[in-house]
Amino acid sequence: MGPQRAAQLEKKGLGTVEDALFFLPTRHEDRTRLTPLRAVQPGQAYTCAGTIAGLSPPPPGRTRHPFVAMLRDESGYAQAVFFGRAYLGRVLKRGQRLLLHGKGDRFQGKIVIRADDWEIVEPDDDEGLHAGRLVPIYSSTEGLHQRWLRGLLRRLVDQFAAGVAEPLPEAVRARHRLVGLAPALRDAHFPDGDDALAAARRRLAFDDFLLLQLGLSILRARTTRARGVAMSPPGDLVSRLRAALPWALTAAQERVWEEIRRDMAAPHPMHRLLQGDVGSGKTVVAALAVLTAVEAGYQAAVMAPTEILAEQHFMTFRQLLEPLGLRVSLLTSSLKPRARSAERAALAAGETHCAVGTHALVQEDVGFRRLGLAVVDEQHRFGVEQRARLKAKGEHPDLLVMTATPIPRTLALTLYGDLDVSVIDALPPGRRPVTTAARTEAKRRAIYTFLGEQAAAGRQAYVVYPLVEESEALDLKAATDMARRLAEDVFPHLTVGLLHGRLGFDEKDAIMRRFKAGEIQLLVSTTVIEVGIDVPNASVMLVEHAERFGLSQLHQLRGRVGRGPWKSYCILLTAGRLSEDAARRIAVMVETNDGFRIAEADLELRGPGEFFGTRQSGLPEFRVADLLRDAPLLAEARREAEAIVARDPELRDPAHRTLRALLLARWRGKLALASAG
Repeated sequence: MGPQRAAQLEKKGLGTVEDALFFLPTRHEDRTRLTPLRAVQPGQAYTCAGTIAGLSPPPPGRTRHPFVAMLRDESGYAQAVFFGRAYLGRVLKRGQRLLLHGKGDRFQGKIVIRADDWEIVEPDDDEGLHAGRLVPIYSSTEGLHQRWLRGLLRRLVDQFAAGVAEPLPEAVRARHRLVGLAPALRDAHFPDGDDALAAARRRLAFDDFLLLQLGLSILRARTTRARGVAMSPPGDLVSRLRAALPWALTAAQERVWEEIRRDMAAPHPMHRLLQGDVGSGKTVVAALAVLTAVEAGYQAAVMAPTEILAEQHFMTFRQLLEPLGLRVSLLTSSLKPRARSAERAALAAGETHCAVGTHALVQEDVGFRRLGLAVVDEQHRFGVEQRARLKAKGEHPDLLVMTATPIPRTLALTLYGDLDVSVIDALPPGRRPVTTAARTEAKRRAIYTFLGEQAAAGRQAYVVYPLVEESEALDLKAATDMARRLAEDVFPHLTVGLLHGRLGFDEKDAIMRRFKAGEIQLLVSTTVIEVGIDVPNASVMLVEHAERFGLSQLHQLRGRVGRGPWKSYCILLTAGRLSEDAARRIAVMVETNDGFRIAEADLELRGPGEFFGTRQSGLPEFRVADLLRDAPLLAEARREAEAIVARDPELRDPAHRTLRALLLARWRGKLALASAG
């Protein structure tokens, strides 16, 4: 390669032969059957070939006019139309053979093909590479043309694919009906047919999943082999808290608490994910775990991804634990230096029993006297390294990860493959499904009438505004203006409150206490109320600009109502024409209250990477595997990984040498983070 070509390839991440072999086509085009030009019909895609009989470039300066080539074959004539390709005048010549793929159309009675993809077929060309077969289409970049890429890949595959080391023992391949890696790589690029392509993709996707699950299984095995702290105190504090609760735990909470209690009593570190839909009562179960650690003589840390969430957890844990004589502290980066050093000193001396905070908890200057339990909330927003640092604050402390985002099973196996999973799958008694309605701006007056009726019946309501970082000042102004308008013009007889993230902790706390006490009937808020606030008397959630919220956010917001005995409503108010994705999100919210169904839809809409921020989760990227398409294969790979690690915990067996090298390369040293989750 010359330096210019090398730089272009580098842009695509292609620096080595291995990179190139695993640079797989984004799709294959079926060019096995060339359609005669006369058979082209409007609205369908075709692959055709013909000889250029004439060229008609657009008039000078008329950039919107297409470049037209007249083609002929044995069956007749058709026009090939190229938009925005004036340069073709320098490339195409009469008499050349042109291969093109595109949609058929009719214009002024003539057959037209709107060309998406085209190639000149030279007389000495390998037609077996560019036509007459399933032709690979690669993700290209400026200056790298399909034909050139295809030729390069063909040479590399022919020369090197057969020499790629096979990482999977023959028994594993036989068990899962997998082709060898060398033929899989060849067929992934240049298959002889659909069956060969499907078999190649299956093999390469299995390898993706197996390498991920092997890493997670090794982490999990190390955790279960590590010495941890066995905590099984008499349970006096737990009994006292349970006696003070105004309700009994649900059967689901009891089951999950028993799993956590058993883990904490075991001599190796707990590594458990606690999953539960909005309002299912995860925090109370986490509080029981904190009390168990404290009674056993240890401290607990509760880490949340944002200051707002940390503050809300602090309020909740303080409410639950302080009556039992425990000291709960809040540690965030916005604390004043003097208060911060006082909290740090109390933690280091062991005077603080439970520290709640953001990533400020894992900074170097924060030390615990005896950390026994780390609780991490909304875990997918944290990277592996942050969790590792929190766990490093103690001697193999127990780890409890909580999430209110219901996780489809495929993602749970991927992101939490090294954790035991507990699910609170029932809402507390008395929780009723919330009725959800989508409304447009034309219905605003009717919505206000409805809010007034609810307030007259003694209920309370939330009005939520989106807060997007880029336009935070504008959004905050909109929320502030709305609060003023509602208080002065629409509901002068009601008390309207305003809550947003720029208020200090004490101000937010005071407003929420007034709302909970019923002194505020209508709370206008930014998304700070998304999590952790429990006001049973609130029966309406009005979401302004609902099209600007993600599905999980909308689901979290809806979970703020329906906590009392009254029928509750969520109104999604949208403005303007909705994008296809926004319309789908709103439709899913109206259709179902089931958090798992919502999570599945969210995953389909956004794709796994964005759904979970997996790019920052510290997990290896997939080359071929697709979590949605290949879900059954993931379960197979997980079982195989567990079986391999059970027999050979660190892959030291000579039969696993290639697999081990591949694993370390794919995880890039992250396996040293033994028990970080």
